[in-house]
Amino acid sequence: MAIQQAKVFVEDLQRGMFVSRLDRPWTRTPFALQGFYIRDLEEVRQLQKYCRYVYVDVVKTVGDVGVKLRKLTSAASEAGSGSSPAKGTQRRVPVAINCKPVQVKHDSYAPPEPARKEAAKARQLHDRIIQGMHEVMVQLNADRPLPTAQVNQTVTQMVDSVLRSPDAFSWLARVREKDEHTYSHSVRASVWSVVFGRHIGLRRQELVQLAIATLLKDVGKLYLPEEILKAKKREPREELEYRKFVDYSVKLLSSDANIDPQVLTIVQCHREQYDGCGYPRGLRGGQIPVLARMCGIVTFYDEATNPRGAEFPLPPSRAVSQLYDLRNSAFQEQLVVEFIQSMGLYPTGTQVELSTGEIAVVVEQSHKRRLKPRVMLVTDGNKKLLEKPRLFDMAADDDRKQAIVNKGKKSLAEVGLITITQDLDPSRYPQIDVAKVRDQYLYEQRLPAFIARLIPSR
Repeated sequence: MAIQQAKVFVEDLQRGMFVSRLDRPWTRTPFALQGFYIRDLEEVRQLQKYCRYVYVDVVKTVGDVGVKLRKLTSAASEAGSGSSPAKGTQRRVPVAINCKPVQVKHDSYAPPEPARKEAAKARQLHDRIIQGMHEVMVQLNADRPLPTAQVNQTVTQMVDSVLRSPDAFSWLARVREKDEHTYSHSVRASVWSVVFGRHIGLRRQELVQLAIATLLKDVGKLYLPEEILKAKKREPREELEYRKFVDYSVKLLSSDANIDPQVLTIVQCHREQYDGCGYPRGLRGGQIPVLARMCGIVTFYDEATNPRGAEFPLPPSRAVSQLYDLRNSAFQEQLVVEFIQSMGLYPTGTQVELSTGEIAVVVEQSHKRRLKPRVMLVTDGNKKLLEKPRLFDMAADDDRKQAIVNKGKKSLAEVGLITITQDLDPSRYPQIDVAKVRDQYLYEQRLPAFIARLIPSR
């Protein structure tokens, strides 16, 4: 089913978008009942007085942002070919299920600290989590008790780190290292789960439970035959055998008295689906605990962006399209929308193309303006690699240009707001070393910060 409307938070609106619905009755606002185009930032400011989010008509939206929204729609219709997670994106009819909305509190935590401030500590914790997962597998192979206390301590520290700065840990989860371990999916998904939980305002203890469950949910796969685990396509009998990993995981973890019962519940239910088509018990809607529903979403997202056996991860927009297509069938629509908002269309580490032709890497989110992140320019407009990447703050650039417009010196068309036209498949430009860009941004203290427009005038 084609996506005709997209839910957009007001602060993310761009010129050219056609607002077709509000989050409240039109009669309670001064806006035209039939909808209207966003023409300048003043209209966005007016909307902020009345609305938290609006619905944008994908077809009527014009300009670069219209092209981008329609590409997302097209990607959703093409989902289902090529990689294993696409099996779950076969067209499924959304179902009406009586399920209470999840309580969301977006302002539960302080605004994020700069990623650079948290980067060194986050990297140490990330390395310890990787090592901790390695020790878990070693202990299981040797039939010895799990190092539960160590895992709990490290994950708790990771939660605190993500609460301080989601971008610092997201960087570490986003970039594939050359020595990537087979269990890195669980580490990445665990990070996404905390970023997601932070966004909707989960309590710290719930974040710890969710992160530990997501980290350990696949330990039962150790007992699956290698050919079944790595098969790109499974016969029905093989699929039934594969699904046993959930029960294996629960059995292994429940043998440890130090495992939180809530963690076991999340692990047991994370493969259940909203419409009852999941496993192992076929639960549906509100029968699936909220944290397990969230775990299922982050599991799908990471499997979609990092399919087994692929040399490069997939663009986040493709995973988002697949996920959105499964709203109210495999996953609860409210949680799908909240997860997409938590990650943004262009998560940290994503390669993007700007409206000026340059290619850039997203290095840090603007958490109030998700479509205007801070990026590192890596090529010029002709796609030629720059000798040294340059930092460009899209939100600050917008503010500077809007100030010029407000003073009457130039029109909005004359200043030329810069937008992201699309995210890119990493395999398209393999010469771009995203890990190097990350390290340069996070760990080189003397990297110059060009906040203003950096692209030479033409």
